[in-house]
Amino acid sequence: MEFGGVKWNYDRSELIADGIVHGIGLAAALVGVTALIFYATLWSTSGQLAAAAIYGAGLLATLSISFLYNLYPVSRTKWFLRRFDHSSIFVLIAATYTPFLQRGLDDPFLFVMLIAIWAIAALGVTIKCLFPGRFDRLAILLYLAMGWSGVLVVGPLLSTLSTTTLVLILIGGVIYSAGVIFHVWEKLRFQNAIWHGFVVTGAAVHYSAVLTCFSAAAAA
Repeated sequence: MEFGGVKWNYDRSELIADGIVHGIGLAAALVGVTALIFYATLWSTSGQLAAAAIYGAGLLATLSISFLYNLYPVSRTKWFLRRFDHSSIFVLIAATYTPFLQRGLDDPFLFVMLIAIWAIAALGVTIKCLFPGRFDRLAILLYLAMGWSGVLVVGPLLSTLSTTTLVLILIGGVIYSAGVIFHVWEKLRFQNAIWHGFVVTGAAVHYSAVLTCFSAAAAA
């Protein structure tokens, strides 16, 4: 079926598979974010707690919106929800960077990087909301550019993050990037479920990176 120039050609089996992937991801995120906020409340500074809250809110919002959008029947409402679904990816990327960059806010470069990553996210959200169905390829490039912009701050972050955290950030980025192949491979059956499987897996790895970031600070 097609609406607004976008085709949704998923059969019942594909929708069920996608719903299962989303359900697992959202349930795990609810438990994980609750644990993270509790942990951060006990062991972190107010700034670190705020960063954890921003990350948790971004993760839950993205997975919730994606769940609603992808399982909603084809209609004008689904076309409207598409704007929020695609916009939320920008928010998730910026929110995921926030706990890591917050660790080094005394470094001017990391502070500027944090502002820049959220500015790009705001630009992406604006494009998606004002020009729905257009610039989709540009959006994918922006997603990837935002995600891999972290290579610019590896040096400064070496002194604030553990090797384990940095390796997990890298692995999560590779998983997300590999998933893009299936995101654009629209003729593949179960393509959407597979793509979201990569998203959930990448998000889980990055959650682990955030958790190790907080646990290392608590142990210091």
